[in-house]
Amino acid sequence: MNKRFLLIFFSCFWAFMSAQDIPEHISYTRIYDFIDELANDGIVELNSVTKPYSRMLITEKLLKANAQKEKLNKRQLSELKFFMNEFALEQDKLPDAYVHLWKNNTSKAALIQPAINYCDSLFRARITPILGMHITSNFNGNIIKRWYGAEFQSMIGKHLSVYGSLRDISVEGALLADVHYLNDLPGYEYKESLAGGDFSDSRGGIKYAWNWGSLGLVKDNIVWGDNYHGSNILSGRAPSFPMVSLHLKPAKWFEMDYFHGWLVSNVVDSTRFYLDNMDVKHYRMANKFIAANMFTFTPVRNLNISVGNSIIYAEANVQAAYFIPIAFYKSLDHTLTKGITGLENQNSQVFLNISSRNIKHLHLFASVFADEIDFDRFLPGSAEKNPISYKLGAKLSNFPFDNLSVNGEFTRTNIINYKHSIPVLSWASNGYNLGHYLGDNSQEIYFSLNYKPVRGLDVALSYTDAKHGGEYNYNRANIRNIISQPSLGEITWSNQTVGFKAQYEVMNNAYAIVNIDYSDIKGYDLTSEPIVGEVRKDAQGYLDLFTPTFLQGKNTTLTIGFSFGF
Repeated sequence: MNKRFLLIFFSCFWAFMSAQDIPEHISYTRIYDFIDELANDGIVELNSVTKPYSRMLITEKLLKANAQKEKLNKRQLSELKFFMNEFALEQDKLPDAYVHLWKNNTSKAALIQPAINYCDSLFRARITPILGMHITSNFNGNIIKRWYGAEFQSMIGKHLSVYGSLRDISVEGALLADVHYLNDLPGYEYKESLAGGDFSDSRGGIKYAWNWGSLGLVKDNIVWGDNYHGSNILSGRAPSFPMVSLHLKPAKWFEMDYFHGWLVSNVVDSTRFYLDNMDVKHYRMANKFIAANMFTFTPVRNLNISVGNSIIYAEANVQAAYFIPIAFYKSLDHTLTKGITGLENQNSQVFLNISSRNIKHLHLFASVFADEIDFDRFLPGSAEKNPISYKLGAKLSNFPFDNLSVNGEFTRTNIINYKHSIPVLSWASNGYNLGHYLGDNSQEIYFSLNYKPVRGLDVALSYTDAKHGGEYNYNRANIRNIISQPSLGEITWSNQTVGFKAQYEVMNNAYAIVNIDYSDIKGYDLTSEPIVGEVRKDAQGYLDLFTPTFLQGKNTTLTIGFSFGF
């Protein structure tokens, strides 16, 4: 059959087929890596600025690759077959499995891979267990992390989807994720104890989708900004939060993403409290909301230029104006808050992301997060610097050798970029920065070499050189002096890590992993005079602020584990 005809057939097939939108969580990194690899090799087109992708979008990319099998190497063909089975329900069929508990024309329950699947003309669904344990060890002790739960996904009719998951996570030993720690581990609001902590993570939502868009009410993690090692726009590290989401793609050259979210401020509102039967006041957290949009233009094939903006606001209730998906929120804010004494606005931001896959096998990308822009500050004679963050990166896949990829990224963030003089308006939720994991006044150089010798096995060698400069609070009375300090300037903290990671996906969503990290994490004493607004500590004080004791100094840290689901 003619290859051009196959491509046209699959394009038409997906244009008229059901259009459900179930997000594939960002923790399933192997499917994201595979779709990215297909795009870098020129087999599919991909707008990778916003994640998660819908499972239907992933299925579309897999089917397009399946129509071009002659372009895939042996390992990619095996991966394709493997992932096509994972996304079988999106193709209106039951997945293959082994060791069945039962199976018939419409349903199937299996122990390998563990899942219950159902598929008929109206309703498609699956339930999968979640189970895992990681053991992390170095000379400072051991950490045992366990989790269990279940995930449910369903597609009803041609347009409606409902999904949800629940994970109960417990940690024995040191907690490595904290709002102050400079690492890229997922953030959780643990119930801490002397032995560690535990956390319950519930995600899910309901979405209505059509051929060129979707609208949903969801609670999930999102990533905005091209990256392979931490986005500087929305990194997805903060705990998931509820949001109304809208996705539109009315033309091949234009795409829009928007959401309005309910964040967790971790700031007490002294005017809101409950009284118990002893007349004791129990104060509530202040409201905190976010609205954001991202518009992607594709002037030529494989070149995506994305621009967007957002606002963090903390009114008593939601503001209707911020539900306008195409608005420039700073302008709206100036109208809505004009006349307020002192501070007249909320906290707004703008984004820029450029992604090019115009050279086969090569992905070039850059992203900018700007909290505030004054063009005079770009002049060479200006001591003041704009609070912006930028990332430059490149990834080369399957060239010059098959199954080998090389990635490099540079991230730089200026002083006060993610902060605000009013704590409730900071770029954070549950206290976790929504942007790059290093926060403001920081720099990261990251390289990785990735090899995939056979289906399911990923081996990676990486190097991270991360630095954090002076730590400043947003002191509005002295802000001009604060942003006039040298960006990065004297180093207060550094992390040099060489990492080895091997993971094998035994069956869909079932992993065995081995990670070995050699790290040298240090704090530094400063010699300069402190200024108003600076958080001044000694070397050990900075180290304690930014790094758990378990990882301080020179360490060789081993992590082994397994998991079903994520």
